Amino acid sequence: MSAIAHDFVAFLNACPSPYHTVSTAKNLLLKAGFTQLSENSNWSTNSSIKPGGRYFVTRNGSSIIAFALGKKWQAGSPAAMVGAHTDSPCLRLKPRSMRSSEGYLQVGVETYGGGIWHSWFDRDLSLAGRVMVEGADGTYQQQLLRIDKPLLRIPTLAIHLDRTQNEAFKFNNETQMTPILGTVAAQLNAAATTPTKAATVPSSGLLGMPERHHPVLLELIRKELSLSSIDQINDFELVLYDTQKACLGGINDEFVFSARLDNLGCTYASLRGLVDSLDNGSDAAEDSLVRLVSCFDHEEIGSLSQQGADSNFLPAVLERINGSPASTLEGNSASFLISADMAHAVNPNYLGNYESEHKPRINEGVVIKVNANQRYTTNAPGIVLIDKVAQKAGAKLQSFVVRQDSACGGTIGPMLAAKLGVRTIDLGNPQLSMHSIRETGGSQDVDHLVKLLSTFFTEYQTLSTKIFVD
Repeated sequence: MSAIAHDFVAFLNACPSPYHTVSTAKNLLLKAGFTQLSENSNWSTNSSIKPGGRYFVTRNGSSIIAFALGKKWQAGSPAAMVGAHTDSPCLRLKPRSMRSSEGYLQVGVETYGGGIWHSWFDRDLSLAGRVMVEGADGTYQQQLLRIDKPLLRIPTLAIHLDRTQNEAFKFNNETQMTPILGTVAAQLNAAATTPTKAATVPSSGLLGMPERHHPVLLELIRKELSLSSIDQINDFELVLYDTQKACLGGINDEFVFSARLDNLGCTYASLRGLVDSLDNGSDAAEDSLVRLVSCFDHEEIGSLSQQGADSNFLPAVLERINGSPASTLEGNSASFLISADMAHAVNPNYLGNYESEHKPRINEGVVIKVNANQRYTTNAPGIVLIDKVAQKAGAKLQSFVVRQDSACGGTIGPMLAAKLGVRTIDLGNPQLSMHSIRETGGSQDVDHLVKLLSTFFTEYQTLSTKIFVD
C-alpha cells in the first residue's frame, strides 16, 4: 500500500476534534515552509506577503486558510482554490454535564450535526477538544486535550428486556443517549483523597466548573494537562470520539476504516495536494497564481458562524491578499474553487437507494457530484476543466446524482460560489456509512484525490485559458 495511505491514517488518528485538525494542519504547513499570519495584524506593512511566499492563517483554532503566491503574482491575479471542512458529526459535552443515576456517573451531551447516532452505542468513547486554562499571570490560553483511553460508554438495552430492538432500534437522544463515566463510588473515593476548593458562585452568577462537571472528570483533565489545580480550568469545548484507531483493512488493505472520513479525507488531500504542488519542482516559479486551501469548521451545522464557510473568513483573506476590493473582484472573476467533500459510494446491500447509472465505487476514482437544484455547484465547464486535470494527473473520475425520490445533502460549494462569484465544482472521494462513528473509504482513492488536487494547482492557469464561458 502507498505511503500516502499510511500517512492519511496517521493524520486521522491525530485529529479527534476540529482543534486538533487545525493544529495538525499547522504543523504540516510549517514543515513545508509556510509562515503563519494573524488576522489581527496589517498584512500590507513590512511586506507581510509577497510573490513566492507561503502563508496560512487560522480563525477560532478550528478553521484554517493556507495559500501560496506565484513568483509572478500581482494584485488581481486569479486563484486556484480548494474548500473543505474540519468538523464531523459528533456528541459534545453540555455546559453543565454533571449527571448521575442509579449509582452511575454520567455526562450530559448534545448531538452535533446529522450523525447516525445508533452507531455511537456500545463504543469505547473518550474526550478531545480545547480547554481554556488560566495562567499564573492571569491570562487565559487554549490548550488542546485528548484523553487517550476508553472513558465513556453509551450502553444499549439487553435484548432480553426489549425483543423488538432488531426490528427498529429507537431511542430518545435526550434521555437514552447519556454516556456513563463511572460509578458514584469512584467519585466518593476521589473526594476522600483529593482536596477540593469550596464551591463558589462568581458575581456573574455562572456556576464554577466543579458545580457544572464531575470533579473526577476535572481532575482527570488537570492531570492530562499537567495543571497544578482544577481551578485553572475555566471552561472547555469537548467532543466525544471513538478511541478505536483508524486503520487500513480489507483482504488487500484496500479500505480505510475510521471515524471522521467526512471530511478529513478531503481536508488531508487538499493540504497535501497544495504542499505537493509546491514541492514537485515547479515551486510556483513561473505562474502568477494564488494557490489556496480553506478548511472550515461548522459545515455539518450549516456553516453560519464566525469560522464557517458562510462567514467573511475567505472573502476577507482574498481581499487582504489583493489589497483592494477592485483587485479582489478582478481576481475572483478568473478564479476557480473545488468544493471538496466526501461522496456516497454504492453500498451493495442497499442498491435500491442509488440512481441506477450513478453508483460510485470505492477505489475507482474521485466522484464529481451533480445536482440540478444546485445542492452541488457542478456545471459543464467545470467538468471539462476537472476532466483535463485528471488526465494530466493520471487520476480516475466518477459521477454521482441522487435518485429523484431521495433527498440530497449539501456542501459549502453553493454558498462560496454565491458569496465570491467564483466558478465552482463539487467533488470528493467515495465512502460507505457516511456520518457513522465508523466509516469506510478507499486507500487508493487517497492517492487519486491528492494527485488531482496537486495537478489542479499546477495546471489551472494554463487550462483556464482554454475553456471559454461568457
